[in-house]
This record gives sequence, C-alpha cells and structure tokens, in this order.
Amino acid sequence: MPAHEVIKDSLQKIFSGIKQLKEALPTKEFTIDGRLVGDIGEAIVQRDYDLTLYEGLAKDYDGETPCGKKVQIKATFKESLTFKKVSDYYLGIKINEDGTYEEIFNGPGNIIAGEYGHRKGFGKYLLSFPVKRLRELSVSVPLEERIKKQA
Repeated sequence: MPAHEVIKDSLQKIFSGIKQLKEALPTKEFTIDGRLVGDIGEAIVQRDYDLTLYEGLAKDYDGETPCGKKVQIKATFKESLTFKKVSDYYLGIKINEDGTYEEIFNGPGNIIAGEYGHRKGFGKYLLSFPVKRLRELSVSVPLEERIKKQA
C-alpha cells in the first residue's frame, strides 16, 4: 500500500478511536494534538482508582481523593513522566499499546520534590523525569500514603 494510503487509513482509525473515547467519556477532549495521552491516562485512573476527576481542565491538578487531597495525574507511552506542581498526590502511569498499564508512581508529590527539587525550573516549568527512577521512588511509599484502587 502506498504511503499516502497508509497515512489516510491510519488517521481514519485514530480518529474513529478518538470518537469512541469521546462518546464513552464526554467530559474529556481527547485532542490528538497534545491532550490525547493525558486524557486516556486520566480515564484509566478514574476507572481504577478511588478519586474524582475535575470537570474540564483545572490548573495544576486533575482531581481529588475522597478526603479532598489534590491529585496530579500523568501518563506516558515512553520512558519519562512530567511533573510541575507539588501536589498532595502524584499518580503516574505508563500505558501499553494494548491498553494495559503499569503504575509508575503513586504517592505524595513531596517525595518527588525531595528527589528533584534542586533541578533548575522545578515547580515553575513542566519537567520530565525518568520512569525508572520514579518507579524506584514509589517502592518506598507506604500503602497508607497511596491512592487506593477501586474495590
């Protein structure tokens, strides 16, 4: 198949999938130019964790726990996750192409701040951190300091 036909076919499939996502979760935009991965990550986290997402876009935070703690959710298909604002909780996941995912970090945002707070622009700019190190940091988070999974 010529490259232009492959591109056309692939884009039709992508936009068909985006349409399905929007129909299933109408409060999310699933825009292909920047928010798609984050919105998919938020949809997965909302489905599987005990928290409530904010409607639409909220500055710095994506939702909160039942006790009112603010949560920042980040998702990736790659080997790094982004972080900007120190939140009560940070929940980062790595999504696989088949829709499964791995929890990379689940715990207080101040743990990440303790590790990376010295970096230039920390807390001011959206910075990228390696999945490998965030996974290591998450291991030390006690169970009672994690966002619980849905029953």
